[in-house]
Amino acid sequence: MSHPSSPDTGTLPVIEPELDDAAAASDEAAITTTEARADASTAPRGLVRRLAASVDDPVLRILVIATLIGRVGRGVFLAVTVLYFTLIVGLAAHEVAIVLAAASAAGVLSSLVGGWLADRLSARRLLVVLSALDGMGLVCYVFVQDFATALVVAVLVGAVAQASNSTRMAIIARAFDGERRVHARAVLRTVTNVAIAVGSGIGALALVAGTADAYRWIIAGAGLIYLVSVIQLVRLPTSVDAPRRLLSAPVTMMTGSTDVAASARAERRALRAHSPWRDPRYLAVTALSAVFGMQFGISEVGVPLWIANETAAPEVLVAAVLILNTVIVVLFQVPLSRGTHDLRKAGRVSAMAAWLMAAACLVYASAAGLSVGFAIAVILVAALAHAFAEVLSQAGGWGLSFELADPVRAGTYQGVFAMGYSVGALAAPLVVTSTALTLGLMGWAILAAIFLASGLGTWAIARSAARAAARVGATAA
Repeated sequence: MSHPSSPDTGTLPVIEPELDDAAAASDEAAITTTEARADASTAPRGLVRRLAASVDDPVLRILVIATLIGRVGRGVFLAVTVLYFTLIVGLAAHEVAIVLAAASAAGVLSSLVGGWLADRLSARRLLVVLSALDGMGLVCYVFVQDFATALVVAVLVGAVAQASNSTRMAIIARAFDGERRVHARAVLRTVTNVAIAVGSGIGALALVAGTADAYRWIIAGAGLIYLVSVIQLVRLPTSVDAPRRLLSAPVTMMTGSTDVAASARAERRALRAHSPWRDPRYLAVTALSAVFGMQFGISEVGVPLWIANETAAPEVLVAAVLILNTVIVVLFQVPLSRGTHDLRKAGRVSAMAAWLMAAACLVYASAAGLSVGFAIAVILVAALAHAFAEVLSQAGGWGLSFELADPVRAGTYQGVFAMGYSVGALAAPLVVTSTALTLGLMGWAILAAIFLASGLGTWAIARSAARAAARVGATAA
């Protein structure tokens, strides 16, 4: 299963973008192997070779290595969290639900704070500090003894993790431009999925042992692995930090000296003019993306419970669906993300995702009442459509979140977008439970309508933004 906030957030196979001509190749020699694909891109490549081609850019290489290491640790932790709380700490099921919900809620506000701070402080130093705190927070789970301590640790870790994700998105927005930003985001998402899968396999060792010591040692190891990723992050260049520039001219007094207080007020007013909260189009895209992001709740809550309670399919199919999702993300996230920095294409892939997700909901619903074989086949078809809808929606959302953002406040804009996803993730379990799992076919139809409306709404906004940009370009010419 893939996760949106890793940046978290929320790719190994890479097909690099074409260079326009030989002159462009010469001018951009430092990043040629990342962007150039020419005719040779049609030849088959192994995953390792394509990974190497993806990370020739020094900033992306640092982020990929740090993500690969850190997300292994995160995967270890995710594999054992719920069982650790219930079997070792002794929490009741409702207490575990409260702890996890509180951690998600803390991430809503911290997503915004992380992006806001990335515009005002050194983003690279901020990411190093937040990542270190995140790793230490995972280690602190070892000392959890009851509901109160579990709640405190989970809230702190959840807040730090989401702030870290927003900061990483701000760094991507500044370190790359155009198609390279979406490419970098897609690469990191697939690396995240692969690393979490590996970490989950390691975490299974604690499940096999089943002892309290095994759980605590594996959780401590997860935190230490995460801390190792910080070693890479300290190598990020200063170019990923927000540029120090004044948005308004200094205010001078009659004597010719600078009025410091008045200049500061003018600068704050100029900064507010670039606020995402004054950008209704960006807020609309964020809201629609948050709604569509609830499809992760279908993967995590809806499909497992639907298979177990409403269909004749064996429960082991849940694992098969998750594996299928991960494979699709790893193989197709980068190829299907190519070109989505273009507003029109971002809108088109968002519309495609909407139709696929709506169809997936209806096909999931049709599995109820079928024989075992037919139920398995129908669910796998729905899961396939769902996985491609997820990949396309992420690609379109990234393109729009980067291209529609004001570069003056790149961090704050990315923080707002990440906050939207956090809100969607928080609402998803409740929405999915109250629709599909409560109302059956009617509930799945409601979900299909929600996803269709949000995806087509994103498409409409993208088209409008593309037309506005074309008019501006024509006027400037």
